[in-house]
Amino acid sequence: MTLTEWLLDPNPKSRAQSRAGQAWLQWLRFRRNPLAMLGLFITVALVLLALFAPWLAPYDPTAQELANRLQPPLTTGHLMGTDDFGRDILSRVLWGSRTTLYIVGLVIVTAPVAGLIIGTVAGYFGGWVDAVLMRITDIFLAFPKLILALALVAVLGKGMENAVLAIALTSWPPYARVARAETLTVRNSDYIAATLLQGASSARIIWGHIMPMCLPSVIIRVTLDMAGIILTAAGLGFLGLGVQPPDAEWGVMISAGRKFLFEQWWVATMPGLAIFTVSLGFNLMGDGLRDVLDPKGAR
Repeated sequence: MTLTEWLLDPNPKSRAQSRAGQAWLQWLRFRRNPLAMLGLFITVALVLLALFAPWLAPYDPTAQELANRLQPPLTTGHLMGTDDFGRDILSRVLWGSRTTLYIVGLVIVTAPVAGLIIGTVAGYFGGWVDAVLMRITDIFLAFPKLILALALVAVLGKGMENAVLAIALTSWPPYARVARAETLTVRNSDYIAATLLQGASSARIIWGHIMPMCLPSVIIRVTLDMAGIILTAAGLGFLGLGVQPPDAEWGVMISAGRKFLFEQWWVATMPGLAIFTVSLGFNLMGDGLRDVLDPKGAR
């Protein structure tokens, strides 16, 4: 039996085989969407560029060469030109991808997890627990994400770690709402009632039965929110509240190049194109995942 036949076996012999077969069918469906594959390609390219930036960058991203300041692209050995300190923009864009991926990664492992826990607990228990947790969620949702992040960074102080914490604290409410809605649809299901009759605790039901049902919707929301996380991080860097110079970060680069926008357009345009491309990739991939993981909402 070949691997494909094993994956597509209509009578799986184990839970692992069943899950592997389901994942393979989802991948085949995802692969048929060319825009989703383009988004996946951009996302994978971002990860690879971030991982291999020290070897791909032709110059030190912080090394200044004032004799070559504001050189246009494709001249003097600088593919994307140089900034006002003579630093190679291509090298800074590549190293900036590491910063972007680092921020996105930290936010992803904190905000969705917190939102998933809060949403499932509120939806499962209901009553005053649901009322308290959802009112707290509404308070966070009442403020625009960037404005709330600015306020938190102003309190916590400048720096990438504080920026990540501020973004995470402003990103969890939508995941809580999604998880609560999914929990409300499954908490009265027959298999939940059967688990209760077997003596399972509330923690076991939430962790082992309800959270897995909520994961597809949360994953879709994460991929669609990645672009917003990148823009928020870039906005904090642009305003001088996130990553601090001379570290390479796309928002910081745009902020430094805005005063040269009309004459030396490449200084701000190159990191801006990087933000646009990566945001587009995450949105396309998220749209493809929504069609795969949520067939009811597929077009």
